Order: sequence, then structure tokens, then C-alpha cells
Amino acid sequence: QVQLVESGGGLVQNGGSLRLSCAASGRPGSSYNMGWFRQAPGKDRDFVAAISRSGSSPYYADSVKGRFTISRDNAKNTVYLQMNRLKPEDTAVYYCAASLKAWVSKEDDDYRYWGQGTQVTISS
Repeated sequence: QVQLVESGGGLVQNGGSLRLSCAASGRPGSSYNMGWFRQAPGKDRDFVAAISRSGSSPYYADSVKGRFTISRDNAKNTVYLQMNRLKPEDTAVYYCAASLKAWVSKEDDDYRYWGQGTQVTISS
């Protein structure tokens, strides 16, 4: 069993930055690939970014490429999402998720464990 707790959400202005954190417990940090997803009101949950167990092979949705950076610190069992140049359309609840699959995936069905989410709101 893996427990995931996100933090770092909040309200920022258009063009601002936030860093989300996801603390994992229950298994060693290097046991799973990690991903970030988001869900805006009335919309489906979308893939944002993912990273492999070793921290290599970051993978981004086109909508955030060049603005967001995913990273992880396995010694701290924590994965991060640095979000820069935020836009109003980035407003959503952001979820981190853990996958035991052998590959880094953008499909939410491949992720077994999910956090409770953290709200990110960008004002225009």
C-alpha cells in the first residue's frame, strides 16, 4: 500500500509560479513511477507529467511542456512539480499518482495509488 499526500497548491496570478510536492509513504520511493494529473471543473482528468523510478525520462503533456518540470527525491520519497508561467487554464485540482508498471505512462488507468489532490487557481 502507498499513501500519497500533495501540498503546495494555492492562488497565484497569471504568469506566476508554484511548486507542488507529493510525499509518499508505505514503500520505498524508488519502487514506482510517478505522475501528476489535473482535473478542472466539469472536465475529465488529464495527464500533466510523469517521471521514472530513477528520476530519468520525464514526460510532459504538450500543454505544459517548457513551463512545468517534474522531479523526484527518492531519499525523501517525494516528487515535485515546478510550475512556471502559469495561465488561467492551468486552474485545476492537481493529483499525484504512483504506478507499479514497468514503463512511464500518461494513462491514469496505469496508476494504482492516488493522492487526495491540491487546488491550484490562477487568476487572470
